Amino acid sequence: MTATQKAIIPGILCCSLLLFFLNRIVNPPIVAVAATEPVIKMESDSAPIEKKVEGCVYQSRYPESVVQWCQLIETVSAEHELDPLLIAAVMLVESGGQPEVISHSGAVGLMQVMPRDGIASTFQCINGPCFANRPTIAELLDPEFNVEYGVRMLSGLIKKTGSPREALKSYGPYDVGYDYADKVLAIYANL
Repeated sequence: MTATQKAIIPGILCCSLLLFFLNRIVNPPIVAVAATEPVIKMESDSAPIEKKVEGCVYQSRYPESVVQWCQLIETVSAEHELDPLLIAAVMLVESGGQPEVISHSGAVGLMQVMPRDGIASTFQCINGPCFANRPTIAELLDPEFNVEYGVRMLSGLIKKTGSPREALKSYGPYDVGYDYADKVLAIYANL
């Protein structure tokens, strides 16, 4: 390696880092943190204020932050033959009922589905991009589309694995083992 090459390499690295940080300043990533702790409305001595949503069978059993989605949850759950309270528990853990949430890993919306674009587009599997066949971020920010896609995905995993716990293990973050599944199932048991 010549002296000129040795002098140029640190310059290229510094310029690359500078461009990276300038890009982050000009185009900051939009990331919201998903709810890490479920918010479950507890009964108290005073009468609770309950939001009325027409047509929800289990309205009184939904967590407060998810109750606004009860009609959507119940409709889509019925189409896929899943208990709507299981879906409410997943939604509570995944997004806390916030449809615009994008996790630090790139998962989007109420059911925190990984899209084909954004951060998730950089994830590589053996045969290429891991999420190439998934919807886009824009599609997944639509609550109806997101819930339909997430419930269909979970339903397929339950049919494939034969167990809600195994399905939830696959649905949740890849690196937490059964912690995610057990957390969702504990909330579900309390609903």
